[in-house]
Amino acid sequence: MNNLGIVKRNITRADKAAVEKLSRFGVATIHEAMGRVGLMKPYMRPIYNEAKICGTAVTVLLQPGDNWMMHVAAEQLQPGDVVVAACTTDNADGFFGDLLATSFQARGAVGLIIDGGVRDVKDLTEMKFPVFSKAIHAKGTIKATLGSVNVPVVCAGAQVNPGDVVIADIDGVVVVPAAIAQQVADAAEAREANEGDKRAIFASGVLGLDYYKMREGLAKAGLRYVD
Repeated sequence: MNNLGIVKRNITRADKAAVEKLSRFGVATIHEAMGRVGLMKPYMRPIYNEAKICGTAVTVLLQPGDNWMMHVAAEQLQPGDVVVAACTTDNADGFFGDLLATSFQARGAVGLIIDGGVRDVKDLTEMKFPVFSKAIHAKGTIKATLGSVNVPVVCAGAQVNPGDVVIADIDGVVVVPAAIAQQVADAAEAREANEGDKRAIFASGVLGLDYYKMREGLAKAGLRYVD
C-alpha cells in the first residue's frame, strides 16, 4: 500500500504507566536494558542541553522542504504525545518553528523529534519546548506535497511505529516499541538499581579491573606491564 496521503486517526498508544516509568530513566540506560537496540543516529541533537522528552509517538512522513504534514499532524495530537518526523529524502530545511510549537503545545505534545531542520531556536528554548533535530536551519518550507501521518517511519535510522515510546535526552534518542514498553521499563529499573550499587563500590576505590575480574582475561590477551 502507498504510504503517502494517509492520516491514521486511531492509533494504539503504549501503556501510560509504562511511559511514566520509562520517563524516570536516561536514554543510555533504556538502550542497554533493551539489549543495545533502538537508538537513532547520533547526529540527532537537542536544541538546548536541558531538553528531555518521553512520550508516545505520533509519526509524520514529510516531503523535502515541505511542512504541510506537520500542520496535519497537530490535529492528531493528544496530551503526552511526541511528534516523530521523518523525511522521504535527506533534507535539513527549517520545517518547524515557534508557531507550530505553540500549536503542538496547546494540544498537549511534549516535544518533537525530527530528522530535518528547525528554526526559531531562541523562542523554542524560552518556551521550554524540547526539540531534537538533525540541523538548525533558518531556511523556510512550503506547503504543497502530501506526506502522511501515523504511518510507520524510519527516523534517523530507527524504526518508529505510531504509539511507540520515544525517549530523548542529551545522550541521544531511543525508541521503545509499545508492545514491550513495560518490560523495558522494568529492565531499566533493575539496571539503574544495579548501577547504583556499582557506583558505591567504585566510589570506595575498588577498580573495575578487579570488580569485573578483568585481569586474567587481559593477561591471556597478552597485556604486559612495563616498569
